[in-house]
Amino acid sequence: MSDTAFDISQHDKTNPNPWMALALDQSTFVDQRAKEALLINNESFSRRVLLPIIRPLARLFIGIFRFIRLFIPEKMTSSKALHNTICWGMRNFVSKEANYLILRHFNMGSQVLKFLNDNLAEGSLSSHPLLPDNIEGLRDNVFVQHDLNIYNFVIELNAYLKDNNKRVMPINYDKINFAAIQDFEIEDMPDKWHNFLDLQSAIELYTPLFALLLSRDDFERASNSLQLDETIAVYAATMFNRGEIMGLVNNKHPMVPLSTIEAGFRLMLHGIDAENLYGFIKYVRDNKASLPN
Repeated sequence: MSDTAFDISQHDKTNPNPWMALALDQSTFVDQRAKEALLINNESFSRRVLLPIIRPLARLFIGIFRFIRLFIPEKMTSSKALHNTICWGMRNFVSKEANYLILRHFNMGSQVLKFLNDNLAEGSLSSHPLLPDNIEGLRDNVFVQHDLNIYNFVIELNAYLKDNNKRVMPINYDKINFAAIQDFEIEDMPDKWHNFLDLQSAIELYTPLFALLLSRDDFERASNSLQLDETIAVYAATMFNRGEIMGLVNNKHPMVPLSTIEAGFRLMLHGIDAENLYGFIKYVRDNKASLPN
């Protein structure tokens, strides 16, 4: 996509650019730089040509590996091999925009969980923040730990609420602690001729590796964690007493788990959910003086 792709002066009413429309649209809370990085991926050759080939093959291999795991649920697993393979692929094949979005995701997730911990549990819950600023920072079990963090947060928060006879309730904006929401920097990503793979294609390729190199329980937990997007959003919406954020949640409640075959696609939705929630919290922080309590 050219540098002028999102320039309104380049708008052709007889042939409007769909990605320009989404880039200019302000109906969500997605950060503008992140949005443009995603839209650049959407228009890439990789997504338009390779993804339709990669996706059915990836889902086929997920099915094969899931079948194998019926008989060897715990054996021949290696989180280290999984993370090393992912990092190798990111450095050598994945586009700079896609890598930026992946690294950004873990930073946002850790900040959101700390924000909720600070405000709903007085910072008393355990934490394992993931704040990588480069690809090498992902090697230390970051993808698996990200899922563990979400489950541990939900379990510990609700145990805290039960022990203290509390529920998640609206909080006056003046009393909300936004200290956890901080700007962060991501190092420049590799941008060689071979860094061509878009985000969706990369995720679809990586998902079968999760099914192959993680145990059956680990892969199922990772897949089902995507539907906790709604749970985390409910906490934030209730705390702010502003339910509109729920309309932007794509992954719905894990009480009815979805098929692991579609985990790659739902990972993309998970990324958008995280961007919207993080952006919503920043929006409230920056505009709370003009918002009704």
